[in-house]
Amino acid sequence: MTSKKIIFNNALLIFAGIVSFFLVMKILGLDSISELRFLNFVFVLWGINRAIKTNIMTNHESSYFSNFLLGAGTSIIAVGLTILGLIIYVDFIDASFMAVLEKSSFWGQNLSLPLVVFALAIEGVASSVICSFILMQYYKNHKVSNTMVT
Repeated sequence: MTSKKIIFNNALLIFAGIVSFFLVMKILGLDSISELRFLNFVFVLWGINRAIKTNIMTNHESSYFSNFLLGAGTSIIAVGLTILGLIIYVDFIDASFMAVLEKSSFWGQNLSLPLVVFALAIEGVASSVICSFILMQYYKNHKVSNTMVT
């Protein structure tokens, strides 16, 4: 399996997990609890871990830098898809979501969609790098054996 395929498959899984999580929060009326939004890191960590593990097991790639870039790339693509989903959601489905964000203690007042997109992009790229780095501390000493069967 190519690295690009691993990246995109896992980015789509992260995106699907985050969208599903927020949909469940909306259905249960929990979308106003901003602290629950931090649980999306679970999906990000899971997706990055899955991507790195797939690359090690399928492609027999044990290079630290290669796997780090694969994990960060997976997460950054997922962040881009999530931001695109937020833009579509706010523009076409529920514009009042901006008011929910303004009421949370995290964002503050006088928000605009471009400001939220910018903030999410910065936070998303930073968390992508940090999560990839954290997971690579686990995988850094993992060496692929020649007898490993896929």
